[in-house]
Amino acid sequence: MDNEDRLIAESIKGNIDAFEKLIEKYEKTAYNIALKMLKNHEDAMDISQEALIKVYKSISKFNRKSAFSTWLYRIVVNTCIDFLNKKKKKVFSIDNPITTETGEIKREIEDNTYTPEVIIDRKETKEIIYDSIDKLDTIYKTVIILRDIQGFSYKEIAQILDCSIGTVKSRISRGRKILKKIIVKEMQQNYDY
Repeated sequence: MDNEDRLIAESIKGNIDAFEKLIEKYEKTAYNIALKMLKNHEDAMDISQEALIKVYKSISKFNRKSAFSTWLYRIVVNTCIDFLNKKKKKVFSIDNPITTETGEIKREIEDNTYTPEVIIDRKETKEIIYDSIDKLDTIYKTVIILRDIQGFSYKEIAQILDCSIGTVKSRISRGRKILKKIIVKEMQQNYDY
């Protein structure tokens, strides 16, 4: 029995110290997955912690058919998807004032569009790519983040998402094609004078 198996066994018995040691090497990647999917530090912290709590509460259900890390990352991804779905359902009325974090009422809605000068000056192609990824449907966004940003293999992604490798490859291929169109459109809009 290796160290991880021992920690899993102890965690199942309710040993919190063992659980903390078990997830120590996975916490950063769990947070990074959440951050790439949610694009907000606070949400990523909250959701990755929520996912780790779910892992702790359901560790007795871990069936060892996949690696522990795969099982944990599946919970992180699903928790992010649930959060995004709930967030999409929130609708803001123009009758309700928008407030800042300090509670002040915003009189104007910020214009977050980028001018060509800003993009050229900052040379933030990375930002354009991440913004474009964020515009993808969740199924494509998830596989692109897991494969192209986090570097998971097709097999690992298939296990995390509980689908076939063929489905993963198909979603990645389709997602990349859609992403390319979005990036080209963004670049054209930003460089149109």
